[in-house]
Amino acid sequence: MRASTASRLARVSAALFGGSCFLCRGAARGLLCGECDAELPRLLQPLCPRCALPSPAGAICGRCLREAPHYDATIAALEYRFPADALVQALKFRGELALASLLGTALAGRVSLEDIDSVIPVPLSSSRLRSRGYNQAVEIARHVAREKLDLTACVRVGDSAPQTGLDLASRRHNVRGAFRCTRPLEGARVAVVDDVMTTGATLDEIARVLKQAGAARVVNWVVARTLEN
Repeated sequence: MRASTASRLARVSAALFGGSCFLCRGAARGLLCGECDAELPRLLQPLCPRCALPSPAGAICGRCLREAPHYDATIAALEYRFPADALVQALKFRGELALASLLGTALAGRVSLEDIDSVIPVPLSSSRLRSRGYNQAVEIARHVAREKLDLTACVRVGDSAPQTGLDLASRRHNVRGAFRCTRPLEGARVAVVDDVMTTGATLDEIARVLKQAGAARVVNWVVARTLEN
């Protein structure tokens, strides 16, 4: 983490949490104390480069070989389990926007902007955005690649039913047709940012739409990955 970023996080933490760790409320110079930061379930094991599920020697997994998704690669910073899940949920459902800097910085340390033309956060529908007041994927993406952020190329057409509890086939059906590109993306190399990847159905549908619009390559950049689904 760059010193300037660490300094900003420390100031935010002191202002919002009185210099205490967001998770354990112990003394902390940043949003997390050293002990809680060390407990974050960072993904260090070999993963499939396509879907970021565990795979021996980091080879493309059997599922991606049998049925290749529309996206070309996935990079995830953390496993979606405690305490990462608590941080993601606090940002997503409780409006703890300061956590976007923490989660975005964790993701930024794993990705490279060198071969990316634009960064597209997974969009919310207009009604859900009004209800929630913010899009957590956008807030995370601001801390990953502000200079390449594109908030208009892809929009959500309407609200889908919640994905929780649905199997992969149902999730795919649920999000079919949920996204639309607003302009051609001929030859573009796109990174799609989201907070959590579970089955990948939503990200696969977005990738399908982006490639229909002409994108040459679509990669997923996600804060947390569910490893069992």
